[in-house]
Amino acid sequence: MSSSRPVLQQEPPLKEFTEQVRRNVAISWYRTKLPPEAVKSLHAKSDIRGGIQTLGYLALLAASGGAAVYSFHHWPWWVTVGSVFLYGMFAAFLINAVHELGHGTVFRTRWLNTFFCHVFAFLGWINHEKFQASHIRHHRYTLHPPEDLEVVLPVKLMLWHVLKVGFFNPAAFFRDSLGETLRIAAGRFRGEWEITLYPESDPKCRRAPVRWARSMLAGHAAIIAVSLATGQWIIPILTCGHQVYGSWLFFLCNNTQHVGLQDNVDDFRLCCRTFTLSPALRFLYWQMNYHIEHHMFAAVPCYNLDRLHRMIRHDLPPTPNGLVGVWKEIDAILRLQTVDTNYQYEAPLPKNS
Repeated sequence: MSSSRPVLQQEPPLKEFTEQVRRNVAISWYRTKLPPEAVKSLHAKSDIRGGIQTLGYLALLAASGGAAVYSFHHWPWWVTVGSVFLYGMFAAFLINAVHELGHGTVFRTRWLNTFFCHVFAFLGWINHEKFQASHIRHHRYTLHPPEDLEVVLPVKLMLWHVLKVGFFNPAAFFRDSLGETLRIAAGRFRGEWEITLYPESDPKCRRAPVRWARSMLAGHAAIIAVSLATGQWIIPILTCGHQVYGSWLFFLCNNTQHVGLQDNVDDFRLCCRTFTLSPALRFLYWQMNYHIEHHMFAAVPCYNLDRLHRMIRHDLPPTPNGLVGVWKEIDAILRLQTVDTNYQYEAPLPKNS
């Protein structure tokens, strides 16, 4: 998943859609060999573990949002600002929730994946229909343009960007969330990638993203109307406008996935990046720090990726430790790319690969 809001198939819903976008080109991806019993165990889905991940994340949103609402009525303004900002930090990871649930791998029961995917997509102003259409191709053709245009290298990115967009960024809402939703709701698709996913020659395929965009607009408009009518204007600041503030941690986590690496290769170890995080941050990030593993075995539930990593780490490039370690690596790569625009980092692979 590689989205700035970011943001990725062997599961039934994705497999069916993949047939619609199948091309004549095929990439023979390298995957670490695992015993069949290990593969079966890693792919096992659990409603209990899926519930812990999903409801636990929802509880973080509810607790931080509830604290902000309570503070709005009872505590000093600076406590309210801090609580709102904390909610924004958690809500920035809604795209990761939509991503995992869209894979259909979080819950064993299929409708639970669909239900919570809709819940989180609504809260995050995420058009999950459009995201899934893009993300299926991103997995199938990772960093092979023009088949994959979800991520296009090189990415021009420096750490100072986190200061620019990670603390207060109104454009994230007015341009990316509200603006895009209004455009899709009006049936206007633009750009090479959107036209590839939703060609003008097939108007029926556009109905789902248009319908979802209109549903989001109607739902958020209702929230705003009721909140303003009751004097609870703190509610839409949380539920409708959280993209404006607090995304710095998401920025540092999510922008690690492919930046500085190689395109047009057939090895996920060269075009995706894995790094370690603390258990708390892994939970918040829906385990997407294990990004090589996720691309190698996209149908493995997120809560099994840590075990998968331990099983195949002998076959992986060196794994940066934490956000500081991974951004030291990325910063060095980006500095080299400012000198040589054609430079791409070739991750060192084990000799027996």
